[in-house]
Amino acid sequence: MMSSSPLAGAGDGDMESLPLAAASDYASVASTFDPLLSTSPPSPPTPAAAAFPLSRASSSFVDPPSYADVAAASSPRSASSPTTPRSARAAASSYAHIAVSDPETAAEPAATSLVSGSAPTYVSYLVTSAALPSGRRHAVRRRFRDFVTLADRLADAFRGHFVPPRPDKNTVESQVMQRDEFVAQRRAALERYLCRLAEHPAIGPSDELRVFLQAEGRMPLPTSTDVASRMLDGAARLPRQLLGEDAVAPPQDVVQPAKGGRDLLRIFKELKQSVVTDWGGVKPPLVEEDKEFLEKKQKVQDWEQQLSSASQQAEALVKAQQDMGDTMGALGLAFVKLTKFETEEAMYDSQRIRAVDSKRIATAAVKASRTCRDLNTQTVKYLDTLHEHLGIMLSVHTAFSDRASALLTVQTLMSDLASLQSRIEKLEAASSKVFGGDRTRLRKVEELRETIRATEDAKCCALREYERIKENNKVELSRLDRERREDFLEMLKGYVTSQAAYAEKIVDGWETVAEETSGYGRRSDNMTS
Repeated sequence: MMSSSPLAGAGDGDMESLPLAAASDYASVASTFDPLLSTSPPSPPTPAAAAFPLSRASSSFVDPPSYADVAAASSPRSASSPTTPRSARAAASSYAHIAVSDPETAAEPAATSLVSGSAPTYVSYLVTSAALPSGRRHAVRRRFRDFVTLADRLADAFRGHFVPPRPDKNTVESQVMQRDEFVAQRRAALERYLCRLAEHPAIGPSDELRVFLQAEGRMPLPTSTDVASRMLDGAARLPRQLLGEDAVAPPQDVVQPAKGGRDLLRIFKELKQSVVTDWGGVKPPLVEEDKEFLEKKQKVQDWEQQLSSASQQAEALVKAQQDMGDTMGALGLAFVKLTKFETEEAMYDSQRIRAVDSKRIATAAVKASRTCRDLNTQTVKYLDTLHEHLGIMLSVHTAFSDRASALLTVQTLMSDLASLQSRIEKLEAASSKVFGGDRTRLRKVEELRETIRATEDAKCCALREYERIKENNKVELSRLDRERREDFLEMLKGYVTSQAAYAEKIVDGWETVAEETSGYGRRSDNMTS
């Protein structure tokens, strides 16, 4: 019984009878481009037509090679393409260009050190921008601390909006990674952060972003940045509040969250209100009654879980494709060594033919390996949409937290009003029992009524802020749904196109090898018959 292998059972004597043009055949293979042995790069793909006409005569759904050429020559997510959702949003922003470049290391101002040359340093970046419609270019130096300041100001000014999160400080990575690599990654992350801010319909034209991009000199730190100073101010203010002085937060303070630390009494009151509502089972005077928002909030939470799962599977796919490319490259290298061995030890024409065919397989395997790596690059580019939208979820949670915080502030002020009104009623009842009235109690009633007026003003401001945040949430949820549909449609189209295109390239390469080595199959058929 003969083996099914084309070469099985055929000795060197049988191979000598095969039709042979070894010299020309070997020369033709050696003259072809070999990715391992040649240093010259492959020729770039030729541009293809914009449309993909179907070919009934072709076995492929899309007529090759136009399908693969279009996928390799043009990237649907290229910044220069006017048809992508991201480029359309960038075109609608207030800036034609934003870039972060030229990192420089500088010493901290007025820094002193006992050891020469060990003074603390920081890295600054050159931030360039071109505003529309004037096109005037600006270039300013900013350090990471300035980006933190910008993020804090945007968080205060755009409560309820899905503000793109700034890059983390990553102090651990800065110590583990090489300094140049870490700075390069941070520079790219900061540039993406500014571009996303500019694409935001509310933040893009804001004064906060404009000042950051255009104001010369160092960015002044806001008063809310230093946590320690806020806590000290709050601690110094607390005794006066407990004695009845400055007990009501001014309107400009109630529109900001209480977690800042400047008003410890307000923090304690809101904490008490939260405990009474959540654990005490007492219904607050105002509750979230927007059923549409609650349904969307639940859907967003479910969407985040599905997005996290898809993101993990995308990482597994990228790892598997990378392993496939590495394995295919190792196979090609093994056949290169086999070719060298067959060539050096060849005594018969059959061995030379095997060397030629081994070289063909080695070249095809190495090309397939590089195609797998190119495919993996495309896969990362398109499936990165999953990671981007997963990062947006942090902004969504922050906006929802702003809404809950504003509602808690209103609930606390309404509870304070009810408590003050109850105290007035008790004082008036006790004063009515005294002939002519109790002047001390009446004076206290007037003080409480003044407090009620101030608390009522604060409640009105807090209620307006709550309504403003609700409207911001509504607008942002609508924008998120629209951008999610656009981005994921683009992602799926690009991912499927790249997978099909690079699969065609790999198949075409192996089909060529199969045709070139078809003599083995014919010889095997003749021998078995």
